[in-house]
Amino acid sequence: MPITRRDSFRLATGAALWGAGGAWAQAARLAVVATTGMIADTARVVGGDLVEVRALMGPGIDPHSYRQTRSDIAALTRADLVLWHGLYLEAQMKEFLLRLAERSPVVAVGEAVPEASRIRHAAYEGRFDPHVWMVPDLWMSVVDRIAETLSTARPDAGEVFTANARAYKADLARLGVYAQGVLGSVPEAARVLITAHDAFSYFGRAYGFEVEGIQGVSTESEAGLARIGDLVEILVTRSIGAVFVESTVSERNVRALIEGAAARDHAVRIGGELFSDAMGLPGTYEGSYRGMIDHNVTTIARALGGVVPARGMDGRLAAGS
Repeated sequence: MPITRRDSFRLATGAALWGAGGAWAQAARLAVVATTGMIADTARVVGGDLVEVRALMGPGIDPHSYRQTRSDIAALTRADLVLWHGLYLEAQMKEFLLRLAERSPVVAVGEAVPEASRIRHAAYEGRFDPHVWMVPDLWMSVVDRIAETLSTARPDAGEVFTANARAYKADLARLGVYAQGVLGSVPEAARVLITAHDAFSYFGRAYGFEVEGIQGVSTESEAGLARIGDLVEILVTRSIGAVFVESTVSERNVRALIEGAAARDHAVRIGGELFSDAMGLPGTYEGSYRGMIDHNVTTIARALGGVVPARGMDGRLAAGS
């Protein structure tokens, strides 16, 4: 019996291809469901007009604690292809996605980042920090994995996906150069990034910043009084003037830091809101992966004393970003 396109995809991904009505229409757009906005945006750029992508998690949604809804389950089981991050980011969805992979093409694209480039989780053996999207150079591995996965699903369009991925990676390389430049303008003594949770370790390693999160890698971890006290000590003794809130994490603990520093006669302000685990509003520049990183880099550099363009790399950031 000849190997069909369905069989080829099953062999490549370890899952049987499942589509509406069990049929594969070559000319139809691939129905792709992605867990996070960062993955969805990348799949749209690489797939172009040949894909229709739905993101399960929108702005302000925390992927660490997100659980699939009834409508999510319907979308996931009907999709031609499911892209999730992996690396234990979608901790509450992992078991469902692994079961779905037994009969559908389900690919953990974040795990394309080589293990040697990952940061090991300090508290859990064999786990890694999942926040690899914080550095464009690392995200390029995810771009390649998405292009490969789409090409396996649609071999006839493989050259298109490869060309789109190549162009996108060139744009991300330019973004990386911009990040190095503006972050490098921050005075060395001020290169301390304090945020709501520990999502910026890859950022810190890439750009030479000391990173301190109030909560751990997962937002499920608790921030104790001792941790708040330690960070207040850093703020005061090192004269750090800005801390950052995140769009997916409550401001409560960050406010506690500011109040703790004020009690010791040291003024600290909120340097801005960062996009850590989700992007900005759909339809905005900040609602794209490129815009998310541009916003974060520009916001951090400006607040900590760097020299930055008024509205980011290409002048596309919203006023006040």
